[in-house]
Amino acid sequence: MLYIIGLGLADERDITVKGLEAVRASERVYLEAYTSILMVDKQRLEEYYGREVAIAHRETVESCSDEILRDADKVDVSFLVVGDPYGATTHTDLVLRAREKGVRVQTIHNASIMNAVGATGLQLYNFGQTVSIVFFTENWRPDSFYQRIAENAALGLHTLCLLDIKVREQTMENLMRGRQIFEPPRYMSVSLAAQQLLEVEAARGGGACAEDTLAVGVARVGSADQLIRAGTLRQMADYDFGAPLHSLVLVGHRLHDLEADLLRENAIDLATLDAVLERDYKIGGR
Repeated sequence: MLYIIGLGLADERDITVKGLEAVRASERVYLEAYTSILMVDKQRLEEYYGREVAIAHRETVESCSDEILRDADKVDVSFLVVGDPYGATTHTDLVLRAREKGVRVQTIHNASIMNAVGATGLQLYNFGQTVSIVFFTENWRPDSFYQRIAENAALGLHTLCLLDIKVREQTMENLMRGRQIFEPPRYMSVSLAAQQLLEVEAARGGGACAEDTLAVGVARVGSADQLIRAGTLRQMADYDFGAPLHSLVLVGHRLHDLEADLLRENAIDLATLDAVLERDYKIGGR
């Protein structure tokens, strides 16, 4: 059996009982380590699971899946994914390759940012399309996500923005020379994401990401020190949310009074938040 197991959001204890049983019964255990990260290192996982864990980088999964699937028709193999296996990033390609080889597959689900974002107080059924915000470079500043944010805004729906992470990235020189030298990991912050959104808004001018758009920044969701703050996009651009991982929500106008109450609980500045709620969302103060 190939088990594809969600690990949840924070640390080694977020795995489900069913997932832990599958890991401990597996001959080999792989940790997918390029779409997201846990807030603990591999050693903590190995100590808790009682199994050696091999890191599966992007090239391992995309180009060397035969090694992951080796003998998986005869023994149990676990493939661990931070969050839920079919949350923000799916692993259907690995599932299809396994089935082509006659390997049975069982998925064991867990929490992901896609549902844990409900901790903001925003109701999940009021969310529209999810978008990804990538790091801008000097010569590459993609903004195709803007159209989806605008479509959500037109329907009054919230937009969850997943923020870029960079692991095992190489400079062009090292890539061209075939040198296995990697840049330090980078994790996009709410502040940088807000700055990039404001830059795109200045270029597009559609109003979907204006400075006074209400937003909620979240950091380290599911951990003991998770942080949730609500305010304008301009406030988000200047606010330090601390250590990764971060996500950002743009608040749609289909906002219920109860949702607004939770935003107030987490306001960066309550007076500013109430002013925007009353002016743009037609929701008065408590």
